[in-house]
Amino acid sequence: MLHGRWIEWKLVGPTLSQKMGKNGTPTVLVSRRIVKSVGLSWGRESRLATDYAKLTENLCRFYDFAGKVVLFVGAGGRQLLDPSARARKLIAIDKDVAALQELKANIAAKGLQDSVEVVAGDFAEINVHGDAVYFEFCLHEMDDPEKALVHGKSLAPDIVVYDHSAGSEWIYYGAEEDKVAHSSALIERFGIRRREKYEAEQRFANFDELIAKVSPQGPLAIERARRFEGTTDIVIPMSYELNLL
Repeated sequence: MLHGRWIEWKLVGPTLSQKMGKNGTPTVLVSRRIVKSVGLSWGRESRLATDYAKLTENLCRFYDFAGKVVLFVGAGGRQLLDPSARARKLIAIDKDVAALQELKANIAAKGLQDSVEVVAGDFAEINVHGDAVYFEFCLHEMDDPEKALVHGKSLAPDIVVYDHSAGSEWIYYGAEEDKVAHSSALIERFGIRRREKYEAEQRFANFDELIAKVSPQGPLAIERARRFEGTTDIVIPMSYELNLL
């Protein structure tokens, strides 16, 4: 999962256009008007100068989680879906046990035990029903994203996917373009009811900071990042999106 220090650019604008999806469902496309913004995350404290509060605001504007039971897949990350969404219950699911322990501690510290349930395990094995399944920057990393989407639809009527866009320059440097292209194609085939796209920038003070971020992705990511060797104030464009299925 490639997150970094990013300046978030919000897609807004009153103009909407519609096209008919393959299954006859209207897909709403939001026109682009770029606005710079700034924020925080509610879970782990982040060392990055990132506007997670604005990302959360965009998420909650895109889909109304209020009063709903939400299966939150990939909850071991930075938790863009926070209590401000006013969900009746969040079921936080992740295979990363250590990350979930940290999340659990944050939940206890904030007194949210009654509204958040933490589940360590593979989403494919989860059999809890709700109103929505929410994938947070994790669908492209799943072993079988198609199976995850089908399983999600069996558990809830709505699926919300927050993830990188195919063709994002940042994903190229993370050597995840094939994974993102695959999951994006699956989303298209699955049937998109509504979509919003966003543009952002990943920023790094120097090459060492960039390498520290991409090195867990493997040798190819390191090789691609070497074009920035010896440079400072590195800026890499990043595209990402929200989809309602």
